[in-house]
Amino acid sequence: MYQISVEHHFDAAHFLREYRGKCESLHGHRFKVVVTLKTGKLTDIGLAYDFTDLKRHLKEVLSSYDHVCINDVPPFDQINPSSENIAKTIYDRLTAKLPDGVNLAQVEVWESPVTHVTYSPD
Repeated sequence: MYQISVEHHFDAAHFLREYRGKCESLHGHRFKVVVTLKTGKLTDIGLAYDFTDLKRHLKEVLSSYDHVCINDVPPFDQINPSSENIAKTIYDRLTAKLPDGVNLAQVEVWESPVTHVTYSPD
C-alpha cells in the first residue's frame, strides 16, 4: 500500500456554540490541513497519485474557508466548526474529487502547532 500526503493552510475565524469557555468567543487560527491518500497500485509512470493534482484539489476545498468566519459557511452555519467537524467535512468534500482506486486515508486539522484532530473513516 502506498500513502502520499500534502498539506495546506487557511486562516479563519470561528467560535464554538455552547462551549462554555474561551472558545465560545470569536477567535482565529491558522489552520494547517494534512491529507493522506492510500492506493495499492501505481500509474504507468510509477506514481501513486500526482502531488500537483492533490494539492490543487485540497486548495479548492479549503478556499471557501480562507479569511472568513467559518460559522457563516455551510455546513458550519448549522453545526459547530470544531476541528473534528472541519476534518470530516474536508474529508467528504475531497473524497468526491478523487478517482476510483484512490482513497483518502485521513485528514488532519491542526489549529495550533501542538493541537490537532485526525479523521479517518475506519
